[in-house]
Amino acid sequence: MISPSERMIAQKDGAIGWMIFNNPERRNALSLDMWQAMPVILEEFERDPAIRVVVLKGAGDKAFVSGADISQFEKQRSSEEAVRRYDEIGEAAQASLAACGKPVIAMVRGYCLGGGLNIALLCDLRIAAEDARFGIPAARMGLGYRASSMKKLVDAVGAPYAKEIMITARQFTASEAKAIGLVHKVVPVAALEQAVREYVDLIAANAPLTMRAAKRIIREVSAANYDAEACAAWVKECFDSEDYREGRRAFMEKRKPAFKGR
Repeated sequence: MISPSERMIAQKDGAIGWMIFNNPERRNALSLDMWQAMPVILEEFERDPAIRVVVLKGAGDKAFVSGADISQFEKQRSSEEAVRRYDEIGEAAQASLAACGKPVIAMVRGYCLGGGLNIALLCDLRIAAEDARFGIPAARMGLGYRASSMKKLVDAVGAPYAKEIMITARQFTASEAKAIGLVHKVVPVAALEQAVREYVDLIAANAPLTMRAAKRIIREVSAANYDAEACAAWVKECFDSEDYREGRRAFMEKRKPAFKGR
């Protein structure tokens, strides 16, 4: 697969679609072209039925994503119009990640800060190495933090911990992050990729339509007034699928199902 930016690497590896933030000299800080590349890569992974799980990681061993590339701010975020354009591109990238129908895992080593933490929070699962560090240093730069990003943080850790993260602007260790709900699992550095692959194996064996419906419904019921009819339609799509018939047969025949995503 050809990546739309040299700072974003897209690789297909069996059931995994790897999306790699490739800016290690800046601890994988996000540049504008990286934001622009994300929806392109995700769309390609969505179209490929062989890809069952999307995994995000940072190049090198220092960071997942350390935030936005501040060196670009003077040129790309110094005027009202430039800020609006940058934010639109960033919002579109994050929306594409949030809307991804396939399970998405954040594989976190090192720094996961600011925009990097927001990207991780948009993933379905976050698996971290013991050397991971999490935080949002916006208060140290005078940055305003968008409501859409703040909601993801509050949804993950609750308002009290969100306040601590934002007001102190400090970095949280991996064990602290696990305790407050920022991550699902913490493993030794050497075991990180194996832990992710074990999750991939579990997920890849499951019915794609069921997982897609679950993601959609969980997202929908998280809203104050959710669309019950839309949720019912997504459930019906599962019951009407070939995969559901295969799941019933496999259960009766005491074998593993072979789901096709249709």
